[in-house]
Amino acid sequence: MATAASNQQPTAVKAPYHFPPGLKRNLFWLAFRRFRVTNPIMLFQSLANEFGDIAHYKIAWNHIVFLNNPDYIREILVVQNQNFIKERTVQRAKMILGEGMIAAEAAEHRRQRQAAQPAFHRQRLQEYADVMVEEAVHTRDLWRDGETRDVAADMMHLSLRIVGRTLFSTDLRDEARILADAINRIMGLYNFLVMLPAAEYLVHFRPPGLNAFVRARNEVDAIVHRMIDAHIDAAHWNNDLDRNNASLLDMMLAADPAAATGDKAARQSLRDQVITIFLAGYETVANALAWTWYLLSENPEQAARMRREIDETLAGRLPTMEDLPRLRYVEMVLAESMRLYPPAWAQGRVALNDFRLGEYVLPAKTTVLMSQYVLHRDARYFPEPLRFDPERFTPEEKLKRPKFTYIPFGAGPRQCIGESFAWMEATLCLTVLAQKWNPKLVPGHKVEPQPLITLRPKYGMKMTIESRN
Repeated sequence: MATAASNQQPTAVKAPYHFPPGLKRNLFWLAFRRFRVTNPIMLFQSLANEFGDIAHYKIAWNHIVFLNNPDYIREILVVQNQNFIKERTVQRAKMILGEGMIAAEAAEHRRQRQAAQPAFHRQRLQEYADVMVEEAVHTRDLWRDGETRDVAADMMHLSLRIVGRTLFSTDLRDEARILADAINRIMGLYNFLVMLPAAEYLVHFRPPGLNAFVRARNEVDAIVHRMIDAHIDAAHWNNDLDRNNASLLDMMLAADPAAATGDKAARQSLRDQVITIFLAGYETVANALAWTWYLLSENPEQAARMRREIDETLAGRLPTMEDLPRLRYVEMVLAESMRLYPPAWAQGRVALNDFRLGEYVLPAKTTVLMSQYVLHRDARYFPEPLRFDPERFTPEEKLKRPKFTYIPFGAGPRQCIGESFAWMEATLCLTVLAQKWNPKLVPGHKVEPQPLITLRPKYGMKMTIESRN
């Protein structure tokens, strides 16, 4: 899905503005009354159903445009990307992420991306694949036939350990649960933080709610700073750094050595980068796997076909990176899972200048929102959109769809840097666990998507672990 950004500059436009059709009612009072604008997925789906490709609404004096058209989405993310920065929810996410790659803009974003890029080159992926399989085997051997587990939590711990060992050369086996619990508490406060006026200032006074956030953030910071100190002490990041073997954390230290000499700003920047990569690297894959186990439990025919492919391809041995091209149906299962439950369920931008979008002329500071969750369930591109059908992702079927109708990792210059890493991790982990186990959803367990920074199962994913034997 990688797409080269156009060099085209946004066309200069001037008022009078021409807004798309949309809601007449200002949503300010609804937001004030409920402290959030209802379930955002429900709002976005309603806008798409009523107004189609583009819809306009306001919260107080803020203009917001929701897009559900691949051409409009390409225009914002690729063609006019230089006229847009990340929107309010990402700005609020800085309270935990700081100025890491997700939140950073312009030159700082490019600097961080360039420093991190070698960690995701193909030659490094082979080393990562071995670790991924080893950690998946550890999780596989923890499971017991007939027990009930929160598979969502297990996938979080598995993915945390993988990111720690592969990208940061740190064994988090003893701290994965502490880190996951702290991030869970932060996530639980996410909607509160997004809608609370001046939260970034109030956090210094620690009112109820924000005090819990600060405690959880401090727990995360303590682990991150321990990792940084360990790498500084090891001195693997010096001028003789072998970028073919160095961890991502070593590369980050080499890119800004002041972080190792007591420079507070450099140390804070490094902390922000590490936490951002951690969150992006483990949250997305863990949630993708949790939703995949749920969908396989609900669709036994597709689950059986996936296991047949695994058995025929591997004949009982563990998978390797070289097996990935032959595990095509496993990849299709994951792709269909991320269509129905994309971990990155929405994204947004804010316009720096007035801009034109199709026939509409919109003012600077307009917020533009897009939802992968809604787009991926559009019947124009995915007939019978609620049906779980991995066959949608055969090469022939993918060619039938317009570009930018399936964007689980975003698109344009800010497309996820770790996309190949994520696909490999999800495929290998799913394969290792599916060789031995067939988790089944506990009858009556409530399954509901929770749109936070990522799309989590709101009540976890309680499943009974069944042996394939």
